[in-house]
Amino acid sequence: MKKKIINIAISGALGRMGKILTKEIKKKKNIKLTHLLIQNKEKILIQDKNQNNHLNKKKLFTTLEDLIKEEKKKKFDLLIDFSTPKATLKMIEYCVKNKKKIIIGTTGFNTIQINKIKKASKKIPILYSPNFSIGINIMHKIIKYISLILGNNSDIEIIESHHRNKIDAPSGTALQLGKIISKSMNWNFDKSAIFSRYGNIGIRKKNKIGFSTIREGNTIGEHTVLFSNKYEKISINHKATHRSIFAKGAIEAVIWINEKKNGLFKMSDFLKRKSIYKKNKI
Repeated sequence: MKKKIINIAISGALGRMGKILTKEIKKKKNIKLTHLLIQNKEKILIQDKNQNNHLNKKKLFTTLEDLIKEEKKKKFDLLIDFSTPKATLKMIEYCVKNKKKIIIGTTGFNTIQINKIKKASKKIPILYSPNFSIGINIMHKIIKYISLILGNNSDIEIIESHHRNKIDAPSGTALQLGKIISKSMNWNFDKSAIFSRYGNIGIRKKNKIGFSTIREGNTIGEHTVLFSNKYEKISINHKATHRSIFAKGAIEAVIWINEKKNGLFKMSDFLKRKSIYKKNKI
């Protein structure tokens, strides 16, 4: 039986992830790229053939405003969004109105924005993840396990490093790691998290999670979680060496979420379908 083609739109098409997603989708037989969504101010950029020859088909470019106006352009099933919180919320509003599914990799949402995503997920399926790397999601399982054993007797630090152009800090992935630890320990994340240290801060208190942020060069993404006590230290590290890992993870999730009717999902929900997860009940 021939598999149904899934028509995909990409929001943030001229961004780092948008360009990689475009390349990766072209390798898939059952996924078709139909729209490349850009901002109005980016229209002039697509005039430069040399700058954008990686995209080839300029006819795929459109803005959300143009998409709303032209009914014939609404023929896609699912939107992949790696943009900004403000732009993402506009995309979600469009998807709800037009019953489109959406995968979100944008980071930097505040509590109010997260609540809007949750509300929208009651009407459409949304898969939201600050990090689509399979390795990072395995790291989630590891730190959850370590937290349960050593969390009450260890100083916990999360160190993250990204490229100089990343605008939110700490990274969405670092915050997610901290929230996993807090949940495992039944701590209040907002009270446990330490985001800054300056001056005479006194000795380190128990049941706290320290965050350190590095912004330099062209670092794709590196996250380290430390559990340290008087006698030993455990360091769990993940380093992304190519952005394609995020694109591949997002594209793998496309087929899975395309079968859903509504709901808010995480990468861990998608990964449970993997045989190794099912077999070991992870």
